[in-house]
Amino acid sequence: MITSKSMQVTEHKPVIVVKLGGSILPELSAHFYKSMKDLQHHYHVILVHGGGPDITATLKDLGIQCTFINGQRKTTKDVFDIAEQMLKGKVNSTLVHQLNLEEIRAIGLSGYDAHLLKASFIDKETLGFVGKIEEVNLTLLHNLLSLNYLPVIAPLATTGEGERVNVNADLVAASVAKAMKAEKLVFVTDVPGILKDGELVSRVTIEVIQRYIEVGVIHGGMIPKVQAAISVLNKHINEVMIVGCRDSIIQDGEMIGTRITEGKEVQAI
Repeated sequence: MITSKSMQVTEHKPVIVVKLGGSILPELSAHFYKSMKDLQHHYHVILVHGGGPDITATLKDLGIQCTFINGQRKTTKDVFDIAEQMLKGKVNSTLVHQLNLEEIRAIGLSGYDAHLLKASFIDKETLGFVGKIEEVNLTLLHNLLSLNYLPVIAPLATTGEGERVNVNADLVAASVAKAMKAEKLVFVTDVPGILKDGELVSRVTIEVIQRYIEVGVIHGGMIPKVQAAISVLNKHINEVMIVGCRDSIIQDGEMIGTRITEGKEVQAI
């Protein structure tokens, strides 16, 4: 159960959480950054990013072995140190710098900052320093949003005992969105959304997603994204989107991609 203490954003705009996969960061286009700026006219925006490819490449260069268990990277102390360096020292700072160049008031954070993200171990014996989010410091996020900053969050957190852990970025985004009662959660990927026979599926329900997984339409890295989407849908978050990184995600006032809903009508922004 995620718990949190909160204060209200002073400007009356809904919150949107945008998750950027580590593999697509080098491919983000000028259209994407313009979309982020356009989104700020409609929403208070929070970004959460991954960094898996940079972590994997650096581990390989250093000759440090790592394995994956059920899609989670087993994180020893050596692996964690590299993950922390890449997520905080490279990916977060690079993304914040690029956003600021586009005149977006971005500010970089990790879960350590002002106890932004508190976590617990998933299974320390099996997975090592890998956690799941238990608490989000909403006061910090609301204060930053009220000052028109765009928080950019690296998926690192601390446990109640003060140990540092790596957290799956999809799960961080879902946890932040749920705790912030965001109106939308958006996953930015290297494809424009869920594809069926090469065509974009503009909208799916939970029931359809489950069928698509069973028959293999949804597979690989898309599975944890749609599972995170399903987990976050509730009375506050009635829509999760999967969008592409190469083009503008807003066209004619509407976000372009796959909408995941519980069957309710989709509203344009």
